[in-house]
Amino acid sequence: MIVLKSAEEIAGMREAGRLTAQLMQELSTAVAPGVSTADLDKVAKAFVARHRAVPTFLNYQGYPACICTSVNEQVVHGIPGPRKLKEGDLVSLDIGVTLNGWVGDMARTFAVGKASPKVLDLMRVTEECLRLGIAQAQVGGYLHDIGHAVESHAEALGYGVVREYCGHGIGHQMHEAPQVPNYGSAGSGVRLKAGMTIAIEPMINTGAWETRQLDDGWTVVTADGGLSAHFEDTIAITEHGPEVLTSL
Repeated sequence: MIVLKSAEEIAGMREAGRLTAQLMQELSTAVAPGVSTADLDKVAKAFVARHRAVPTFLNYQGYPACICTSVNEQVVHGIPGPRKLKEGDLVSLDIGVTLNGWVGDMARTFAVGKASPKVLDLMRVTEECLRLGIAQAQVGGYLHDIGHAVESHAEALGYGVVREYCGHGIGHQMHEAPQVPNYGSAGSGVRLKAGMTIAIEPMINTGAWETRQLDDGWTVVTADGGLSAHFEDTIAITEHGPEVLTSL
């Protein structure tokens, strides 16, 4: 069941989203060659504690860290650890913060040091996919208008759109109805209504769209070893258009 949020509830989500965006900003300054993914997790843990919030991901279905850190061919759900970032890497940070019972969820992909044109182009296209998807989150539109916009843009430029993982409704829980795929036919799916709150999160690969999961039970990588990028925002659908809640 899709739960519509009142203006007061969206205000609560806006506060959680703003704090999530502040955490992402702090993490972005910590990304550098020689920094380990565990170091980034420590930054997130300290930030959330300092703001008396809750790291949404920690212990979610057994997940062992505060954030997800996915490097290069890793698509999503990479577990922070001793791996040190190297010059030219790209790292996707997926973070969730719960504040006063409301969840903010967002992801960004960063270049580590000086990146190649291939990395920079992948990041640019993935962020464009997110913005195009958000633009379709309009009252009276259809759910799959979002995925159609993402898929059309990425595939026209020769990129693969991950299909096994997708966006989702969000509110008091990180994952609520509906699922928000990054592909689909325009004009299909449920009608979008004011008060819907969703996370839109394209995951785009330099090669094919297929993925596989590593033996740790969490980390997802591209099946062909290509690079992957991930951008995500939490959105409220309003009568005045989509509002990005995970913004400063």
